[in-house]
Amino acid sequence: MALYSYTAKNTIGGTTKGVVDAPDEESAKNLLRERQLIVLTLKTKSRHNPYELLMNAMNKVKVKEVTFFARQLSVLINATIPVVRALKVLVKQTENKVFKEIISDVASEVDGGAKLSQAMARYPHVFDGFFVHMVRAGETTGRLDQVLNYLADQKEKDYALRSQITGAMMYPGFIMMAMIGIGVVMLIWVVPKLAGIITQGGGELPFATAVLLGLSSFFVGYWWLIILLVGIIGGGVYFFARTAQGKYYIDVLKLKLPVIGPLFQKVALARFAVSFSNLLSSGVPVTKSLGIAGDVIGNAVYQDIIKRTIVEVEGGNSISTIFATSKYAPPIVAQMISVGEETGKLDQILGKLADFYSKEVENSVATLTSLMEPMIIVTLGLGAAFMVYAILMPMYNITDSIG
Repeated sequence: MALYSYTAKNTIGGTTKGVVDAPDEESAKNLLRERQLIVLTLKTKSRHNPYELLMNAMNKVKVKEVTFFARQLSVLINATIPVVRALKVLVKQTENKVFKEIISDVASEVDGGAKLSQAMARYPHVFDGFFVHMVRAGETTGRLDQVLNYLADQKEKDYALRSQITGAMMYPGFIMMAMIGIGVVMLIWVVPKLAGIITQGGGELPFATAVLLGLSSFFVGYWWLIILLVGIIGGGVYFFARTAQGKYYIDVLKLKLPVIGPLFQKVALARFAVSFSNLLSSGVPVTKSLGIAGDVIGNAVYQDIIKRTIVEVEGGNSISTIFATSKYAPPIVAQMISVGEETGKLDQILGKLADFYSKEVENSVATLTSLMEPMIIVTLGLGAAFMVYAILMPMYNITDSIG
């Protein structure tokens, strides 16, 4: 299939422009004639225009903007305003230039006869698979306004959750970076100036002082090597994380981290349950729902579990088969899925599972936040105590020997 931008005359003599999706140019002309349009111009339109490439590279469309778009479009459609007109209204209200062009392009395609979900599917970095399939379900059932309102709610919840987790991690991350920075400054500039005073008394230095002076000498003499190693390791990790195998191992590591590992697990399972439940209730086939839910999770470990689950389901086995044998899925997940399959209420059971894990995530974030502060205070205290002991102890020994 290819995209063609056209200019045509309608039945009342007006000029209209839009985009049509067709296998070839002749098919595009025939499709426009069926809509009672007289084709004036017809040009091939690239599916990968500069705006798409820019958006893919910079990912400038924020979750908040997509949420606001879905909410406004829901309100306009509920007010019986045609979809194309509603989209054109939103183009004028959108400040983000990249998003403005995307909405404008979607409006042109819909005006040319494409479905809203089909037009949105061209921009997966803005409208993910879950978003597109829910819109498609809304178009099929005639409840597009309700579906868009639901999507806005889900985007808001997901954004709030991400903000909550980011906020919980940002404070300790900032403190640790500040602590490392202060430590480096001390080792490179402060400790060397004190080294003469610390060692002038002769004799054996305390172990902590010897370690501190050794670290200081290493940082002063080989700072370039440290920067080089940090750059090489950082670059290596970055490129390794972009490979399928690297992403998998990093996601495994995330799940095994103390304290925050269980939080990553609960977030992934909550997203899976919410997405799978809503796709099933909207009439999307099981295997298709599983595939989309796997993409929404954003964790390679659970994506692998879902891929293997799809193979099992296509082979006539239960959805719970792989979950029951995986060490990354708690027993409650497999049990509730099994009950849902037996009772024919899988979407409802998954909804309850989603509620359970959403509450667990909230509780875990609250617990993590309360634990971080005392942990940071203890860490800072130990670091400060080591520095003070290593510097003051030999000075005290010198004063004592003089006295």
